[in-house]
Amino acid sequence: MKIFLDTSAYSAFMRGHDKILNLIRQAERIVVNPIVLGELLAGFRLGKREAKNHGLLERFLDSPRVASLPIDDGTARRYSDIVEHLRRSGTPIPTNDLWIAASAMQHGLILISTDTHFEKVPQISKEILSIP
Repeated sequence: MKIFLDTSAYSAFMRGHDKILNLIRQAERIVVNPIVLGELLAGFRLGKREAKNHGLLERFLDSPRVASLPIDDGTARRYSDIVEHLRRSGTPIPTNDLWIAASAMQHGLILISTDTHFEKVPQISKEILSIP
């Protein structure tokens, strides 16, 4: 199984969310993109444990099962497909999440998130998890 972690899923993983922990353990490949990394780094800077969180992220990214995929022309085409669909259906989602969905779509990955608005994106495989 190959999965794409969005920002909320990575955060839940770091807090020990059981279902996300199990998905990560089972995954042969775990992917993020520069949008996810930017959101995480910005959150770290605004928090009180920037150095610790940054170190944990670096250790996570050093795993041979983890990759950060670039955003390229293929991602942009899929972004436009998703934007068109969501606007026509009147169900927009945040811009960063459009790019995250486009990356998951481009690479045929299962998007793991706690954000329910990804349910509006039929072009991607996803698992939306609730946080108690």
